[in-house]
Amino acid sequence: MHPTVLFSEEQIAQRVKAIAHEIAQGPVIPHLATPILVGAYVFAADLLRALANEGISIPTEFLWLRSYVGRQAEKGVKVLIPPNDNFQGKNVLLIDGVLDGGHTIAKARELVKEYGANQVISAVVVDKQLPTAVEKADFACFTACRDFIVGYGMDEAGNHRALPYIAKMD
Repeated sequence: MHPTVLFSEEQIAQRVKAIAHEIAQGPVIPHLATPILVGAYVFAADLLRALANEGISIPTEFLWLRSYVGRQAEKGVKVLIPPNDNFQGKNVLLIDGVLDGGHTIAKARELVKEYGANQVISAVVVDKQLPTAVEKADFACFTACRDFIVGYGMDEAGNHRALPYIAKMD
């Protein structure tokens, strides 16, 4: 199987900049960024730099949640690294790579609220906008892509994560 490019480096960079601007102009200004490992780390780095260019430079606290093994969604979302007390009273920006069924973002939102987060907003690279999704992203670079995607931090069983673009697997 070979990856076929869906979104180029240039398209991603343009959308990340646009999303950062939207977040900066939005009604909820985040005090804390929370990338969900592992798939969000590339997007989070780019988004946080873009937010800093918009005048919002915020600290980061990671969550490590796992909902996939290879291409298969697991039952439930496993918490590998939970939140800490730094969430208390903060507006939190959850950052993830792809939103399929929404279970990972829903679990992350639940966890940070349990740890005292005030308001929680979310940004993803791709929101598949599945009709069965239990959660939707507040901000998405791209929407309605139904393919299994890799690259830009997202992987297939550990492969293709470092691709600088987003691709589907043929």
